[in-house]
Amino acid sequence: MSDPDIPTRAPARPVPYVIAGILIAVAIIMPLIVPIYASAEPALWGMPFFYWYQLLWVFIAAGLLGVAYLIMRKEDRRRRDAVRGTAGASGAPVPGGQTRDAHDPGTRRTRGSRPAEPREGDR
Repeated sequence: MSDPDIPTRAPARPVPYVIAGILIAVAIIMPLIVPIYASAEPALWGMPFFYWYQLLWVFIAAGLLGVAYLIMRKEDRRRRDAVRGTAGASGAPVPGGQTRDAHDPGTRRTRGSRPAEPREGDR
């Protein structure tokens, strides 16, 4: 269980959130401005502009949302690493009085305790 007094993330920087918000807003708002594409010309492979422009925005929006996701994931990792410390996997202390086992970064143990002995069925 997590101690409520120990932060899990460092303070956020506003710039990545603003950039991601702008990308998402562009992906939502541009297809809603119908006068931009309310015409039949230029046709693409016989398809009127009105239809292929909307279809094009499906792929553009997917790309913009993907970039926004990557920006947010990078910011979240930065915030978590700032609290944990960059040496969290090398046996350095992490918040809560625990250390990470240098040989198995996924395990946590309390300071001063020994790793668990393998059980009979694990040998």
